[in-house]
Amino acid sequence: MSIDIQIWSDIACPWCYIGKRRFERALEQFPQRDQVTVTWRSFQLDPTLPERSDLDEVDYLVERKGMPREAVEQMMGEVVRQAAGEGLKYDFDSLVVANSRRAHRLLQAAKRADALDGGSRGPALKEALLSAHFEHGENTGDAEVLVRHGVAAGLAADDARAALDSDDLDASVEADIREAAEIGVRGVPFFVFDNRYGVSGAQPTELFLEVLEKVRSEKASPIITVDGAGEACGPDGCA
Repeated sequence: MSIDIQIWSDIACPWCYIGKRRFERALEQFPQRDQVTVTWRSFQLDPTLPERSDLDEVDYLVERKGMPREAVEQMMGEVVRQAAGEGLKYDFDSLVVANSRRAHRLLQAAKRADALDGGSRGPALKEALLSAHFEHGENTGDAEVLVRHGVAAGLAADDARAALDSDDLDASVEADIREAAEIGVRGVPFFVFDNRYGVSGAQPTELFLEVLEKVRSEKASPIITVDGAGEACGPDGCA
């Protein structure tokens, strides 16, 4: 039996990268992993951001989200610690606050190309952009940065550049965001397993594995939200 997994996330979401790693670990342990299809879906935590903000990450969360500075710094320290536990080296001091819309259009272009030839540009690009944003201080709202990563993932340079401001691809981004709202997604990462179980947040690897096993052995109807305290990011900030 095949298992379809849809994952809504934003490359500007720190828990999305952590959740990605935890999910991947679960998938590695799942005996039927070759029967699992993963589709990454678009979500924007803050669509009002400029292409690049003059604020650093702390000031952005303090000024735009209304969070106390002490709470922001404590939260970021915990995120860095959790990321390190997954082998990720977050660098919030170098992080560039940028609008992720162009990056999502590029990811949609990679997904379409994969659908035509069975390639894996989309997953490679998703990983590269998350790493660029959180580990390497790159401006993921900048056209040249995005085209470079798109080409490295396997897109033609002209196709990557055209994708950044494509109305057609933007409509696909918007459709993902609209569908997320329709099924009640308020924060990311959000995982939908086989249209049966919804898992919110960067849950432990063990929970992801448990849900994979449930889906394999059960047949259920509409999405059931799995209880848990997984960390996630929403429009008002990250928990």
